[in-house]
Amino acid sequence: MAQETSPSTLHKVRIWDLPTRLFHWLLAAAVTALVVTGNLGGNAMNWHLLLGYGVLALLLFRLLWGAAGGRWSRFASFVPTPSRLLRYLRGQGRADDSAGHSPLGALSVLAMLGVLAAQVGSGLLSDDEIAFSGPLARFVSGDTVAMATAYHAHWGPYLIYGLVALHLAAIVFYSLRGRGLVRAMLTGDKQLSDAVPASRDTWGRRLLAAVLAAAACAIAWWVRQLEATPF
Repeated sequence: MAQETSPSTLHKVRIWDLPTRLFHWLLAAAVTALVVTGNLGGNAMNWHLLLGYGVLALLLFRLLWGAAGGRWSRFASFVPTPSRLLRYLRGQGRADDSAGHSPLGALSVLAMLGVLAAQVGSGLLSDDEIAFSGPLARFVSGDTVAMATAYHAHWGPYLIYGLVALHLAAIVFYSLRGRGLVRAMLTGDKQLSDAVPASRDTWGRRLLAAVLAAAACAIAWWVRQLEATPF
């Protein structure tokens, strides 16, 4: 007598550690506020500048956490090699190819971080010749300042809009396929058909993240102080 086949057992795995989740939501809130304040102009630009330094600190933290964070938050675990990307595109991906960021998702994340870094960097080099001069503008040529200002005001924002739209579309697409990306970034856990190593998310690791976050904030604060430092 044939036995009935039982459904595959799902494994609950901690993928996103708490520092990664906090970074994600803080960055989303900060970028949204930057877009709003940048379009409002006027007195809102004071908040725009402060938020820019906040995003700088967040990006510096992510760079550090990409080396020291939980398994699936490390760049080494999700930056795709050509062979891994090709395997995924052929539908031959392994369990660890999509436990955290899939290869395509990883490329999207790297593009977003790169574009945000370029936007912040160009802001630090910008000079609107009215009320604001970035703290790094005096260290480069006038042509470099002009290019940075043009990029920051006219080109960079549209790259961010495009990547954000792509990110939201991916969330909707995978949600319709039953993969709760938003829930995973809220709880840190995913239900996976294959058991994969979990990210360490202990209080010791969180303390390390706090130290790295403090260091990132200190660097961002130091950059801001260059505004008032005599050259």
